[in-house]
Amino acid sequence: MHDQHDHDFEHDVEGFATVLAGELPGHWTVDYHQHANRTEQMHRAEAVWDMNAVAEAIARHPLRHDAVLTHADGTRLYVTGRPQHDDEFLIAAIAPPRHPDAFRGVREPDGITVAADPFAAAEAVTTGLLPRYHAALEQVWKNSDYLEARTPVTLTWVGADLHAHADSTTVAAILTEHGFTRSGTAQSLVLSGDDTALQARTVRAVGARLATLGIHLSLRHQAARSGLDTVTVAPVQQNRPAVRVR
Repeated sequence: MHDQHDHDFEHDVEGFATVLAGELPGHWTVDYHQHANRTEQMHRAEAVWDMNAVAEAIARHPLRHDAVLTHADGTRLYVTGRPQHDDEFLIAAIAPPRHPDAFRGVREPDGITVAADPFAAAEAVTTGLLPRYHAALEQVWKNSDYLEARTPVTLTWVGADLHAHADSTTVAAILTEHGFTRSGTAQSLVLSGDDTALQARTVRAVGARLATLGIHLSLRHQAARSGLDTVTVAPVQQNRPAVRVR
């Protein structure tokens, strides 16, 4: 059990974070907070994207206070003093709010330990932490798009034409590759019913393609149509490795 005073207010977290924010590229805001209890500390740090020194400090020590730096593009950094080291600080990225499955297979952009020099710390963040963060973030966005793509796709009859709404760029790309065209917005697509035989073959081809991604395709009928009534595709189960995300 660690002494409750093993990390007190000797660290000037607010001052360090404020200077650091001014030295980092772009515009950053600083949200400094003193914790009234352990629950507040864990709540503030629950999305810290680290599995090494920063995560250990959060889990094992009463940190008492921290600061969250937020960039105009949404990037967030967690800053606190290093326990039992008055002349050092801890800095880590904060994970974006995404479904836990989006982080599977993504290596955490672990945080860094820096000396109490915000100017040198800004250099370390800019050349080390932020590039790792952006690389990991790119993977998370790709995973998120894949997860969104697995949402069932419904084709709806409007007259003789089939209409679809595709929030996922992956699904939209598959539909357009098979003859669907944009209609009104980037998410709305339509397949002409001028040639019903071609339309039926297209729907079956799209269904088979989506099935390889684990996506179910269904038809919503406004009127009975022959040849297309039984077009359903069972999703394919995808095995994905587990990952720890903090």
